[in-house]
Amino acid sequence: MAVTDIRPAAPGATSLGSDRGRIWKSLRRNPLGLAGGILLALVVLVALLAPLLAPYDPAQVHFATPFQKPGTVGFLLGTDDLGRDIFSRLVFGIRSSLEVGVLAVLLSVVIGTPLGLLAGYWRWLDAIISRLNDVTLAFPFLIIAVGLVAITGPSLGNAAVAIGIAHIPAMIRIIRGETLRIKESDFVIGAKTMDASGGRIIFQHILPNTASSLIVQATVIMPAAVIGEAVLSFLGLGIQPPAPSLGIMLSDAQQYLFRSPTAAIVPGLGIAAICLAFNLFGDALRDALDPAATTRKK
Repeated sequence: MAVTDIRPAAPGATSLGSDRGRIWKSLRRNPLGLAGGILLALVVLVALLAPLLAPYDPAQVHFATPFQKPGTVGFLLGTDDLGRDIFSRLVFGIRSSLEVGVLAVLLSVVIGTPLGLLAGYWRWLDAIISRLNDVTLAFPFLIIAVGLVAITGPSLGNAAVAIGIAHIPAMIRIIRGETLRIKESDFVIGAKTMDASGGRIIFQHILPNTASSLIVQATVIMPAAVIGEAVLSFLGLGIQPPAPSLGIMLSDAQQYLFRSPTAAIVPGLGIAAICLAFNLFGDALRDALDPAATTRKK
């Protein structure tokens, strides 16, 4: 029998396209997860439709109408010190935050996944990769991100790359642990007895069974990346004015916090909404992809 006839059937491992009905049923039974999914859909929709939702260019100034209160005619959420429409800057700021988050997740997945697979499957590589990974994990990810941006220069792309690189060690650790668990499964042992190469086993049998962990880890990285982008922009190391960013909005608003608190509250709520959506939905998705977790909660 050919090696390709062996199908992954590891107990407790969930492939990306399997058990969709069970996963959807589990998500529907989780009210917090469902609320997080709805909130996440709204956030993504706002980001995609930002050019249509924003009544003004986010960088357009109205010197005659600074510090307008929410509900003012023509300015739904008011204006800042330069008369810029806060609502327009909010929707474009959400868009920028999600762009940075998606780029950071893609970078951490593309680099961290293969390194984690190699470290988990071959011990001699594990000794090298894990030791370097342990050294990197000793530093908080924001410290790494700030250092990298300070070297490469402030911009949306550099902020995304810095945040993504800072999250690679966590991705390596997650995938390495999953690889160590899955490689002891019967279907992997069976593939080894049929002289399947290590590369074939990794990419045809182990990698598909780490998909659930990849998805869940992505929902963990996204809110951290959003907060990281806001911090970098707040410090002047991320997205640069006049481009809109939630971090820049917070930085500008601190100067006139008591005169116009809305200018600080709105971007803060935007960051909170994005992080809450990913955390709630990610927690529910983790339980849905792991039947054992659902069983333990009952």
